[in-house]
Amino acid sequence: MLLVERIIGDAKAPEFAGRIHHLDHHHAVEYLEIPTADLARRRLRTTLPSGEEIAIALQRDEALFDRAVLLLEQDRAIVVHVLAERWLRLAPASSAGALQLGYHAGNLHWRVRFGGGVLFIALDGPEDTYLARIQGLLDHGDVTASVVGSEALPC
Repeated sequence: MLLVERIIGDAKAPEFAGRIHHLDHHHAVEYLEIPTADLARRRLRTTLPSGEEIAIALQRDEALFDRAVLLLEQDRAIVVHVLAERWLRLAPASSAGALQLGYHAGNLHWRVRFGGGVLFIALDGPEDTYLARIQGLLDHGDVTASVVGSEALPC
């Protein structure tokens, strides 16, 4: 198992970009896909696309980010790729629907954002799991739902 205890740098930085680009052309860069929700974690154990296990144990003053270089050797590199976060856009049809939706979102401890009278729920799992919890609101037309990317969120 590979143990990573520090981030080497940013793959976009000039001192790394050329080497990463060269290795990428030789299919020697592994991209470790990490959900946005896991960026705050300092300890993480997962498997690389090659099947090799990797354990990340960062100090408190370090945090994962998109394009973080975890390993840079002569013949290979490991770079973090943050997966695009998906959000469930829930639009209440009335104030009563908004109250019920707010109750469910709070009671279920969903990670939310607000904007323009709409509630956005961060999808940390299959959307069907979230929709099942508010199926009654959807069936009665109290709430409409759609899945959007982070670009659709209010600033």
